[in-house]
Amino acid sequence: MLLTIEKLVYGGDGLARGPEKAIFVPFVLEGEQVEAEIIEERPGFARAELREIIAPSRNRLAHTCPYFARCGGCHYQHTGYEHQLEIKAAILRETLRRTGKLDWTGELTLHPSPPWNYRNRTRMRIMHEPTFSLAYFRFGSHQPLAVAECPISSPLINRAIAALNTLCETPEHAAEMEFFAGADDRQLMIELYCTEPPARDAVERWHTKLRQALPEVASVAAFAAPAAHKACAQPLPRKLIAHSGEPALACNAAGHEYRVSAGSFFQTNRHMTGELIRLATADRAGSAALDLYAGVGLFTLPLAQTFERVLAVESSPFSAADLRRNVPANVRAIEQPVERFLAAPQAKKLRADFVIVDPPRAGLGERTALQLAALNPPHITYVSCDPATLARDLRVLLAAGYSAQQVHLVDLFPQTFHLETVVHLARTA
Repeated sequence: MLLTIEKLVYGGDGLARGPEKAIFVPFVLEGEQVEAEIIEERPGFARAELREIIAPSRNRLAHTCPYFARCGGCHYQHTGYEHQLEIKAAILRETLRRTGKLDWTGELTLHPSPPWNYRNRTRMRIMHEPTFSLAYFRFGSHQPLAVAECPISSPLINRAIAALNTLCETPEHAAEMEFFAGADDRQLMIELYCTEPPARDAVERWHTKLRQALPEVASVAAFAAPAAHKACAQPLPRKLIAHSGEPALACNAAGHEYRVSAGSFFQTNRHMTGELIRLATADRAGSAALDLYAGVGLFTLPLAQTFERVLAVESSPFSAADLRRNVPANVRAIEQPVERFLAAPQAKKLRADFVIVDPPRAGLGERTALQLAALNPPHITYVSCDPATLARDLRVLLAAGYSAQQVHLVDLFPQTFHLETVVHLARTA
């Protein structure tokens, strides 16, 4: 059918109106006329596959990546970076208005990233048939797509992809691997996700062989990951089963050094992490601060310099172990789920001048947002990687007496629909 694309929506698709329902089409731009074929019918909407661009947008560009539109990783390579920022800003404003009931008319400050080779963490499937290759998932499926390079990943990660595609070997039972490069792109950590434990010493032997081709591989860690193909969609409990090389990488950002071990989370944009830290913590000072979902201490370390004491809460055992090693003496690191911490008496007695939250994609949820508001801090900063769950949680916080003071769009994920938002809130009622 012939469709006119009204706008782009969160998730990367374009929205068109069919005779009876909304139709979502990937790899299009607003205002374009396209020919598309319905491939999935749902109550209230349908999904379509692009067949032909009848009337292209003036913003459409030829993409350069040979895997674009076949690979599920990128969504916006068919337009320029400035236009990508415009798309994301419009989506963020509409999401805040529709879901969060926050009609933000103030300045939406954009923080752009270098658009290519920015990722310092990349996860890939391991293919053995018909030939060995590293792979991404094909768009809209869990079928692998063999790749030789990734233009949004760092140069060191791309050299690692090439080295492994030449080596054509991994330890037995390895189904996925994740590359993590240091901030200066000079050292690499590899995490293997195995359906069964590899043979004794297999990881160390493989690490030694790989370092002959790529000396920058500082460490290799193997984790147990049942149903490994699902691990990219949602986090699974990790069990470290083998390790070779350095115990951790040292990552520098905004003048702070962070120990990051295998299994720990650290931001994935090697250019923008320092900017995110400064934006989230600047001009915050006082007696007590609370850092929820603290990770390895990304925001804890700068807060420890401007607050007398800081409580940092993190549930992941790997990140919490690094957090304890990274923080100074005026920080108390608590290894506990945020929800459990906020329900405990110690949280209710806390008198924090400032709270920062950086939850996973699922956001806080109503209960946790209400618990946070009940702490009654004068200032809250919400760092979000999903505008839909951010807007849902903001609706609760706004109703509890907070108001948005600043909204920042930090583009940690160029070429994709993902976006990072920093919202500064203040108690007004």
